[in-house]
Amino acid sequence: MFGRAPKKSDSTRYYEILGVSKNASHEDLKKAYRKAAIKNHPDKGGDPEKFKELAQAYEVLSDPEKRDIYDQYGEDALKEGMGGGGGGHNPFDIFESFFGGSTFGGGGSSRGRRQRRGEDVIHPLKVTLEDLYNGTSKKLSLSRNVICQKCKGKGSKSGASMKCSGCQGSGMKVTIRQLGPGMIQQMQHPCNECKGTGEMINDKDRCPQCKGEKVVQEKKVLEVIVEKGMQNGQKISFPGVADEAPDTVTGDIVFVLQQKDHPNYKRKGDDIFYEHTLSLTEALCGFQFVLTHLDNRQLLIKSNPGEVVKPDQFKAINDEGMPMYQRPFMRGKLYIHFTVDFPDSLASDQCKALKAVLPPKPASQMTDMELDECEETTLHDVNMEEEMRRKQAQAQEAYEEDDDDVHGGAQRVQCAQQ
Repeated sequence: MFGRAPKKSDSTRYYEILGVSKNASHEDLKKAYRKAAIKNHPDKGGDPEKFKELAQAYEVLSDPEKRDIYDQYGEDALKEGMGGGGGGHNPFDIFESFFGGSTFGGGGSSRGRRQRRGEDVIHPLKVTLEDLYNGTSKKLSLSRNVICQKCKGKGSKSGASMKCSGCQGSGMKVTIRQLGPGMIQQMQHPCNECKGTGEMINDKDRCPQCKGEKVVQEKKVLEVIVEKGMQNGQKISFPGVADEAPDTVTGDIVFVLQQKDHPNYKRKGDDIFYEHTLSLTEALCGFQFVLTHLDNRQLLIKSNPGEVVKPDQFKAINDEGMPMYQRPFMRGKLYIHFTVDFPDSLASDQCKALKAVLPPKPASQMTDMELDECEETTLHDVNMEEEMRRKQAQAQEAYEEDDDDVHGGAQRVQCAQQ
């Protein structure tokens, strides 16, 4: 400890190096360091001295204790030993720990220990076609692990820990299993004594808040913005808000959109398809119906005068499809697929009435005598899908029988030769 109060000295230089004000938040510091460190990294042709100064400034200001000492007494107090010193670490170590061990050109791993990245947390998010058409926001409450603020992620009151005797501090154990004579299998797994951390904390020294776990649970509410025109399977990421852990770059929370089936509409890219069945009268004599769109607008759909709609015909309405993602004022097409519901049978008077108005049947090219000589046939109703399935099953059975005959014959030939 100091025998006298330290002298006050300059306490603005580190803020000026990072280009932030003295009341900058921790997030402001991170953003400023990220931008400046990438720009000045020596591997990218930056100034090595500037890169070193940035790391020194960020190391001090990102630590609440060191920042408090710096704000009160300046840089000299840190150099004299208050707060554990300042700027003594390798600037490349600080850069790599901040960016999860990534460096330009892959050359940074030799400069310091690579900091591992936490896993991303993936959540499916069910949405309706209406949500994707109109856009929406959904607030979701999630539980996540955060670094214990009481012990700063150390897990102990004193900040001390011991090397795990079970894994000798490696965090991993190796087990060997014999598979057979002269054959062994070596497997590596996290140490169950220290839960893969490589450290053990004395029971009496455990942090009372996190019980030595180094992290505590917190509830976090995220507002997920589903933009117009987003697709089924599209991902919405929240960087750096997954589970926190000591010496780990926090992963992302990722929501994957899962579109529910719609009873009336189907989507294909930026287009929407709608199925509509017409009666035979509507198909021949004209139709009119109201279609409720995905934003609840009522669209009047009607045929042109004298128009005949054929079975399996499509019609399109421009600019009534899905909004295009990030270009919501541009839309695809709305396609209407028409099927025609024919009557099962007609009475003789109906047939006569239709013959009177419909185009005449084509005249026969054969005489009555020639027709009498033709063989009579009988037509049967069939379901072609079932018919094809039945034929495929028969073909598969025939193939399997042939395969059995070939293999059986080969065995018989082999036996005869022996």
